[in-house]
Amino acid sequence: MGVRFTVLSSGSTGNATIVDNGEVKLLVDVGFSAKKMEQLMKERELEASSIDAILVTHEHSDHIKGLGAFARKYDLPIYANEKTWEELNRQIGEIAEGNKRVMETGSAEGFGTLKVESFGISHDAAEPVGYCFYEGEQKLSVVTDLGYMSSKVKEKITDSDAMVLETNHDVEMLRMGHYPWSIKRRILGDKGHLSNEAAGEALCDVMTGKTKSVYMAHLSRDHNLMDLARLTVNNILQERAPEAKQLRLMDTYFDRPTKWDVLDSE
Repeated sequence: MGVRFTVLSSGSTGNATIVDNGEVKLLVDVGFSAKKMEQLMKERELEASSIDAILVTHEHSDHIKGLGAFARKYDLPIYANEKTWEELNRQIGEIAEGNKRVMETGSAEGFGTLKVESFGISHDAAEPVGYCFYEGEQKLSVVTDLGYMSSKVKEKITDSDAMVLETNHDVEMLRMGHYPWSIKRRILGDKGHLSNEAAGEALCDVMTGKTKSVYMAHLSRDHNLMDLARLTVNNILQERAPEAKQLRLMDTYFDRPTKWDVLDSE
C-alpha cells in the first residue's frame, strides 16, 4: 500500500489531517475536542487508538484545541519544534515527558519507511511549519496558515504528488467583510493567510507533471466560497499553466472528512 491521507476537517473552526502508509498513521494537528476527533475518524473507518504520533504545525487554537486531551487519552508522542513547545506547555496541560518530542524546523524524522520533513512558513505564531511526507517516490505536502509563499517553501513542496494547500480567502470579499480593519490587515499581511489568488499563483510554480491533486484548505467561512476558490485557482492555472489539465482541485470541509486519497505508486 502507498500513502493515503484524509483531511478530517479544515477551516477556522478546526484542522486535522491523517497520513497513513499502512505501517504508521500520523495525525497533523488536533483542532477539535478528543470526542469530535474520534467521530471524524470513525467516518473514515478509523479508530483513534490506531494513531501512532501527532505532528503540530503551530500553537493556534484551531490546530491544537484537543491536542492535550487526545494525546493523554491515547498516550501519544507529540512532535513540534522548541519554540512551539514553549507555547504548547502553556496551553495543553500536562504531557508525559517521554511524549514531548522536539522536531526542529528543517529536520526530518523517520516513522518506519515514512519520512517526514518540516519546513518553516510565515505566520503570526511562534515558529510555524508545514510538512512533507515521503514514501519511496511518493510525496505529499501539507501547508496552510501562511501569509505568503516564499521561494524556500516553493522549493520544499515542488514536485508533490498531492498537496493540502491553503486557499483561505477571496481578497475582495475580505476587504468588504465585517471584520475590523486591524484583523483584515493581519490576514492580508505576510504573516496572515494565503488568498485564492496567491495559492493559484504559487501552484503554477510548484506543480509538475507528477502533481495529481490539490486540496483547497482552511477556507474562511466569512470571506470565501469553495466554488469561488476553485474558479479563481482554475483560471490562473489555465492562463499560466495550461499543461495542468491532469490536476484535480479537491474540496475540504469544516464539518466532515474528505475521502481517502491514495498516492500513485508509479
